[in-house]
Amino acid sequence: MRSIPSVLRHTLVPFTASLLLSSGAAHAQLLIGWARMPAATFADGPTSGQFTGPNPYGTNVPPYVGKQPVQGFSGVLDGPRKNVFRFLVDNGFGSQASSADALLRSYALHILWRTPKGGSGTIEPADLDSGKLRPAFDARTRLQLNDAQRKLTIPIQADYANYYNNPANAPVDRSIRAGRLLTGADFDVESFRRDRQGNYWFGDEFGPYLIKTDANGTVLRSEIPLPGVYAPQHKDVVAGKVAANLPGSGGFEGMAINKSETRLYTLLEGQVAGDPDKTRRINEFDLARERYTGRSYVYPLDPKGTNIGDMVAVDDRRFIVLERNGSTATSPTPAPFKKVFLIDLRGVPHGATVRKTELVDLMSLADPFDLDADGQRVFTFPYTTIEDVLVLDPRTLLVVNDNNFPYGGGRELASDDTEFLKIRLPFSLANDGDDHDHHGHGRDGDHRAGGYDWDDD
Repeated sequence: MRSIPSVLRHTLVPFTASLLLSSGAAHAQLLIGWARMPAATFADGPTSGQFTGPNPYGTNVPPYVGKQPVQGFSGVLDGPRKNVFRFLVDNGFGSQASSADALLRSYALHILWRTPKGGSGTIEPADLDSGKLRPAFDARTRLQLNDAQRKLTIPIQADYANYYNNPANAPVDRSIRAGRLLTGADFDVESFRRDRQGNYWFGDEFGPYLIKTDANGTVLRSEIPLPGVYAPQHKDVVAGKVAANLPGSGGFEGMAINKSETRLYTLLEGQVAGDPDKTRRINEFDLARERYTGRSYVYPLDPKGTNIGDMVAVDDRRFIVLERNGSTATSPTPAPFKKVFLIDLRGVPHGATVRKTELVDLMSLADPFDLDADGQRVFTFPYTTIEDVLVLDPRTLLVVNDNNFPYGGGRELASDDTEFLKIRLPFSLANDGDDHDHHGHGRDGDHRAGGYDWDDD
C-alpha cells in the first residue's frame, strides 16, 4: 500500500471523498475495506489437479502434489470472531470430470482489511471453531464433507479403487477412501447455510440436491432432490429414467436461510426447460419437515445478466442476490456486468415474479482512498464469477469473487487472486432502525471521513 502523509490523509482525502460522491448516484456505494489472497494458496491434503488441464497463461500448472487449493469460494458464513469468515470451496476445477481429487471443504479465514486508516489487506488462516489464528490452513481451519455414515444414495469416489472407477486412472487416495471424503466429482456445492441446531445445508448443482451435514461435515441423511428438476448429473438422468431439463452447472448457486431460520430459499443458476426466457426459480424449503413446501417464485434476470452468483437473507422476506455476465477486464465484450440486487417476496403470490431493486454496481464503486492501490478512484470488480455476499450490518456488505483456480483472466492474463470487498451502502437495510451488525458490533465503532461513515476495522 502506498503510504499517505498524515496531514494529507486528514485534509485532502475527505475532500476527495465528498467531491467524488457528490458527482452522482453511481458512486454512492463506497469501498471501505479491501483484501487479497494470492491464487497460489494451498492446504495439506491429497494430490489434486490430476484430471484438469493448465490455464493458457502458464501460471500455477497442475497437478498440486500433496495439497489442495484454498480457492474457488462459492459461499460465505459468519465466523466465530469479528473479521473471521467461513468460506465454501466449490467442486474444485470446474467440472465433474476434472474434480475427483478435489475435496469439498470450508475454510476459516481472518481478513486483515486495508481501510482508510491503513491495514495490510491480507488474509490469515483461522481456527474454524474459535477463530484464533493458525500458522497454516491445517485441519483446525476447515470443515471436511464426508459420508462416513453411508447415508447417500449415489456412488461417490470413495467407493472406487481408482478415480472415476477407471483402472487406467490413479488409485483413489487412501484418506478419501478411509474417511469417505466427498469430492468435486460427487457434488458441486455452490452454497451453504447453518441451521439453528448447528447443522449445515449445502446447495449442489449436480442434482440439484440439498445435502445436510452435522457440525463436523458428516452427511446426516440422503441427498434431497428438487422435485421435477433434473441436471445432467442427476441420478435418475444417469440411470436413464428421465431426461435432463436443467443445463449443467445450473443448480443451487444461491441459497439463503431466512432470519427466523425456518426456511431455506434455493435459487437456480440455470433456466429450467419451458420456463420463460431469462427467469430463474426460487423454491422454498421447510427446515423442520426437511421438504420443499411447494411454494416458488420467479427471479427475473437483468437484460445484461446471464447468471446469478449468490443469495443471502436480509430478513424473512428480503434477500440480496449477486448477478453477473461472463465478461472480464481481459474479455470485455460485452461490457462486464456485475451487480448486487435486493429482492422482496412480501405480498408476492406463489409462482409470481419477485420485486427487484439494484443496490450496487460492482463495476463502479467509489474508492476515494484507492484501497487496492491501482491509482484509480473508481473500483471495478471484473471477475468472471462473483459468488459470495454477506450482510455485515444494515449498511455494509461483504462481496468476494470465485477465482476459478487455476484459471483466470479477470484482471490480467494469469490465475486470478481472490479479492475481498467491504462495501458501504448509502442507506440502511434495517426495517426497524436496528443498525447492529451480525458480529454484535453497532455503529459506535464507526468514524467519519469526508462526512461519510467508514468502518473502524
